[in-house]
Amino acid sequence: MKEEIRNIVLESGADVCGFANIDRFADTPEGFSPTDIYEGCQSVVVLGLALPHGLSEVDPRFIYGYFNELGCSMLDGIILKVARAIERDFGGIAVPLPSDSPVSFWDEETKTARGILSMKHAAVAAGVGFMGKNTLLINQMFGNQLTVGAVLLSLNLPSDELCVNLCPPKCRKCIDNCPVHAINENETVNQELCREYTYKTTFGGIGTVECNKCRMGCPLRFGLRSSN
Repeated sequence: MKEEIRNIVLESGADVCGFANIDRFADTPEGFSPTDIYEGCQSVVVLGLALPHGLSEVDPRFIYGYFNELGCSMLDGIILKVARAIERDFGGIAVPLPSDSPVSFWDEETKTARGILSMKHAAVAAGVGFMGKNTLLINQMFGNQLTVGAVLLSLNLPSDELCVNLCPPKCRKCIDNCPVHAINENETVNQELCREYTYKTTFGGIGTVECNKCRMGCPLRFGLRSSN
């Protein structure tokens, strides 16, 4: 069944797919577990959609920001399609989750946000990738160019194998290249520093992304094939 569902995911337009049984979320902070969203959740299927390499070649202000946001909408459509197909073909309950919003927790003082489920942590639990020093998800094939989302299932499916963390131990490019020094040595990010520098609004009210150096400066930004 799991491989049949994986085929549905990939045939629906996703680039990657992974599975995590609910036991992989035992240490999730209270209030942010899949079972806090859907009590009957037994496993989670994680989907990823990759951005094109070309977005690394341009100023991120408008083009990267626009297509990064559009990618979330595209992935949400795939997530809904997959959830419908799973319930139709395998029964049970499939709860589609939005890939980016809504934000269920916001601390105005520290500009810290949390979604109803951390998609990058779910992706790690599902073997889709590992966490880089910049706290971005890194996939072996697509690097850190993935937008990820999830479907919560009442089906009790086994987890995929976890990924080995292949972030070069001595690499500090994301830490050293951050203009506001928001990436800490302990592999956490000061969201207040990052958000205030990165996200702006034009006089016409159009949102911009001023910086994506931690993403595009990573040697593994395009996966293991990338070497600079």
